[in-house]
Amino acid sequence: MAKLLLLHAPHVIPRFSSSSRSLVSAAALYRRPLLVNPQFSHIGPRLRSPYNRRFSARAFDDSPASSTEMEKEKQEQLLDGVSGKKDEDYPTGEMEYENRNAWEIFVVKLRMLFAYPWQRVRKGSVLTMTLRGQISDQLKSRFNSGLSLPQLSENFVKAAYDPRIAGVYLHIDPLSCGWGKVEELRRHILDFKKSGKFIVGYISICGLKEFYLGCACNELYAPPSAYSFLYGLTVQASFLGGVFEKVGIEPQVQRIGKYKSAGDQLSRKNISEENYEMLSVLLDNIYANWLDGVSDSTGKKREDVENFINQGVYEIEKLKEEGLIKDIRYDDEVIAMLKERLGVEKEKKLPTVDYKKYSGVKKWTLGLSGGRDQIAIIRAGGSISRVKGPLSTPGSAIIAEQLIEKIRSVRESKKFKAAIIRIDSPGGDALASDLMWREIKLLAETKPVIASMSDVAASGGYYMAMAANTIVAENLTLTGSIGVVTARFTLAKLYEKIGFNKETISRGKYAELLGAEERPFKPEEAELFEKSAQHAYQLFRDKAALSRSMPVDKMEEVAQGRVWTGRDAHSRGLVDALGGLSRAIAIAKQKANIPLNKKVILVELSRPSTSLPDILSGIGSSVIGVDRTLKGLLDELTITEGVQARMDGIMFQQLGRDSLATPFIDLLKDYLSSLR
Repeated sequence: MAKLLLLHAPHVIPRFSSSSRSLVSAAALYRRPLLVNPQFSHIGPRLRSPYNRRFSARAFDDSPASSTEMEKEKQEQLLDGVSGKKDEDYPTGEMEYENRNAWEIFVVKLRMLFAYPWQRVRKGSVLTMTLRGQISDQLKSRFNSGLSLPQLSENFVKAAYDPRIAGVYLHIDPLSCGWGKVEELRRHILDFKKSGKFIVGYISICGLKEFYLGCACNELYAPPSAYSFLYGLTVQASFLGGVFEKVGIEPQVQRIGKYKSAGDQLSRKNISEENYEMLSVLLDNIYANWLDGVSDSTGKKREDVENFINQGVYEIEKLKEEGLIKDIRYDDEVIAMLKERLGVEKEKKLPTVDYKKYSGVKKWTLGLSGGRDQIAIIRAGGSISRVKGPLSTPGSAIIAEQLIEKIRSVRESKKFKAAIIRIDSPGGDALASDLMWREIKLLAETKPVIASMSDVAASGGYYMAMAANTIVAENLTLTGSIGVVTARFTLAKLYEKIGFNKETISRGKYAELLGAEERPFKPEEAELFEKSAQHAYQLFRDKAALSRSMPVDKMEEVAQGRVWTGRDAHSRGLVDALGGLSRAIAIAKQKANIPLNKKVILVELSRPSTSLPDILSGIGSSVIGVDRTLKGLLDELTITEGVQARMDGIMFQQLGRDSLATPFIDLLKDYLSSLR
């Protein structure tokens, strides 16, 4: 099965997507997606503004893929003639812990005294948080379960300054979020340590992401029965060409861009050289970043860490012997150790406050808010669509009409000095992406706009980001994917096998271009199909070049449907600075002429709704979602409305319990998950 892109005759509307459906995995007992998908559409006029920056390209490339002299020379030629700020010209946004004076301490204690009962925390408490599964980039209401990156990040900052918090006890379970969010969490762990308080990690399943976070803590513990899966990373690319051939389905795929291999999974039986090259570079980036991070945190040489991985260690005792974990202890033993450290009597419970309750503690209580200047934060996460669908739940998708309303409210308001568009999107509707691009560009005419990328902002997600004055990405954000894939299925052989017949009556030479799946293209239809894809690609590429102040021929070299990590995108001029949301805030302050040491009010415009209709809507969608989703998948095998600018799921996962399932079922499941 596959997602089709069908067009309204007589116009051919292509699909913008990333490379082939791939699985990047590190051996373990669970799966974990890293990559997601985005979108785009036509070229618009360039808007001039005092806030429009000279888009920068870098004079260096620190990615593992650019280690040879030939590659360095190629990058120098690529960036020649493109001027702008370098990464070091932007403020880092790095947290600098400041001790408080007597008056500030008195004010905080007074505020805590008058806090609501549910916001009170016992002195000497340990903040306990469990990281597991998916971590959303959206804010969560008290009615929503699951972890929220914004609230996790805020809890780390509050705990660092909260005199009632003695330290943090962090349980790290198997994670299925992307590496961008992992980088952000790791940064907050390192920043928290600057307060001088302890942060103790506990890990029972030791995969790459979990250990990457855990080794950043002051101490890391594991139970004797803990699993160790520090075996490395692998890439698996799935192909449905042989499956379709057997059942009588003929995909007719038109891709523009040699790296735009999203159609390969439908038409090919093996991986292309270009796709192999792209996935290998992405894998190298992730692996090198992991080795460097672990080396920095453990104080071991990079080659020693890599040698340890290559030993295939599965015994948790070996991690202790190598000094990669502090000790082997059960959870109750770690708690007993913390009680002893904090002077709590053995028969008494360790005073703790959990993630959910502590999320309710106001920053104002701790003296962390203030100032008059306001910066708007607009979160854009999930699949992109023009209007709200029947299965849409609050915060699960980017609804263009809703996001545009928020963008306009910021533009029309004089109270906001700058805006940050936080992007974590798998893409979707190209027209919606273009409409949002226009509104973001108009906003950038009136005040500084910073795009902050999370796990992924490629294709349509990158399209949105291009409208901002400055683009900030994590080292391992997946971005770029400037290319086009258009596809149609021919079902003639399948119809013959099952005895089904379909007759089409039409008017107009190209009326049956995408409406007659019972036959292959006629020569003139195939020609139009290809030309429309070429035209759409040129629009995308040229608009990207215009937005980045880059010559079209230079943009062509970094486009062609290739997915880049944030680090490589930065070295090629697609991204301005590397970092997380804190750096985006610092850059926004700089652009708005707000002193970097001055407090600002961050106004979240995408706060979750707590209204009864929205809550019931979410429950209802969960109940009826399976039935409607299956129906929707069947519908998509025959028609898709509009252009899809999407980076089809390159998924970074770990081989685990699902690996024992039927490979064919895994293959179909992997591809169907990209249709979400």
